[in-house]
Amino acid sequence: MSTTVAPLSAPTTNRAGLIAATALAPAVWGTTYLVTTELLPAGHPLFAALVRALPAGLLALAISRTMPSGSWWWKSAVLGILNIGVFFPLLFVAAERLPGGVAATLGAGQPLIVALLAVVVLGESLSTWRLGWGIVGLVGVGLVVLGPGAVLDPLGIVAGLAGATAMALGVTLTKRWGRPAGTGPLAFAGWQLTAGGLFLLPLTVLLEDMPSVNPAAALGYGWLGLVGGLLGYTLWFRGIGRLPVTATALLGLLSPLVAAALGAVVLGENLNALQLTGFGLALTALLAGQLSPPRKETT
Repeated sequence: MSTTVAPLSAPTTNRAGLIAATALAPAVWGTTYLVTTELLPAGHPLFAALVRALPAGLLALAISRTMPSGSWWWKSAVLGILNIGVFFPLLFVAAERLPGGVAATLGAGQPLIVALLAVVVLGESLSTWRLGWGIVGLVGVGLVVLGPGAVLDPLGIVAGLAGATAMALGVTLTKRWGRPAGTGPLAFAGWQLTAGGLFLLPLTVLLEDMPSVNPAAALGYGWLGLVGGLLGYTLWFRGIGRLPVTATALLGLLSPLVAAALGAVVLGENLNALQLTGFGLALTALLAGQLSPPRKETT
């Protein structure tokens, strides 16, 4: 299989549809907190990460029947460890040790990290347009999900920041390396989910006991793996390859917003006027970040 990088630009006429499809990924990921707290056994972040990644990755490989070749063996391993193997368990650790709002706000800082990494890794000029909207989005998410009683557990904060940084680096490297010509996003997602899952397998066996999995937990693991993992990452990596990397990262603001909306609809949590204002700010930042910056700035 050729290792030539596939084209990375999206025709203007398809851009809105591509953005909408890519946005489905973080929207689905926004269900993770509700599923984790309501359906999954507590205290098993590595097992949850493993079950979310490895079965979905193996299924993607079986469907696509495409394996890496050449340098893509190590590149897939690096991307899989960053985007999946490191990010997934740190996400679950942060979710378990911090209130959901604090964990979500830390994750919402990812677009800012991507904007800075794009300068170092991709050699892009700093996009003050998207950096500014990333700050607005972070403030908006904070208004939605942070409460006066938020507990700042040090280990949870480190896990949340480390997870956001790992995925931000993985997203930026994904943009830099592209994907091999002739390799579809399903196969590409499968490589990374499998690599991340294999990275997690020995850690899970060594550090955690097998939890008790009832039908509700099995349903939760299935949703996180098939929809949040297989479908979500296929759409996400497709979008990263064809959209500006910082703009794509801003779509991640949907995840905490969907989580907060589900808390209101499913769990009966009330949203006050300040939180609704935050919703508006975050959505504005998300949408504005998809627009081209002023002509005088090079992105």
